[in-house]
Amino acid sequence: MSRIHMIRHGRPASTWGDADHDPGLDPVGLEQARTVARVLLALPESERPDRVVSSPLRRCRETAQPLADALGVTVEIDPRVGEIPTPAALDAEARPGWLRQAFQGRWSDIPGDLDYVAWTRRVAQGVASHPGAAVFSHFVALNAAVSVATGGEAVAAFRPDHVSVTVFDLVDGDLILINKGQEASTQVL
Repeated sequence: MSRIHMIRHGRPASTWGDADHDPGLDPVGLEQARTVARVLLALPESERPDRVVSSPLRRCRETAQPLADALGVTVEIDPRVGEIPTPAALDAEARPGWLRQAFQGRWSDIPGDLDYVAWTRRVAQGVASHPGAAVFSHFVALNAAVSVATGGEAVAAFRPDHVSVTVFDLVDGDLILINKGQEASTQVL
């Protein structure tokens, strides 16, 4: 058995529809990143992450960096734990409405040019391929991993707050949900 901590990124400097499509963290988000690193480092040694994995997006990489620095490791980038792909036909302005609609239903009902049920499995496989790691990711990817681990179909299985830590164990290659991270009301829904 191996423990995996999946963390939502800290508060970004901009949100959907803003000009910056890959924002970093705002000052609050930077402090959140330092705080979650301290929280993870304070875990008992048997549960403490020894690797740091991140989505390719800047807000996740910046959230992951304080923990990586403290552990003396390099942040490993894994696109499988990245943000949910937007249908090719949608522009950046249409994305928020598309996501809001998606969050009201099931993975199999999301409109677009991708099999989003298969996408959830790829996210879960990505997370599961990093035993012992802290995996820094996104609201939707966290929901994807939780859905696979629990067999749920709802896109919005829970509302992870910024730097919320969700805990999984890896048993025989499968993610087992141990604890959902802290929830909060968000702009996403």
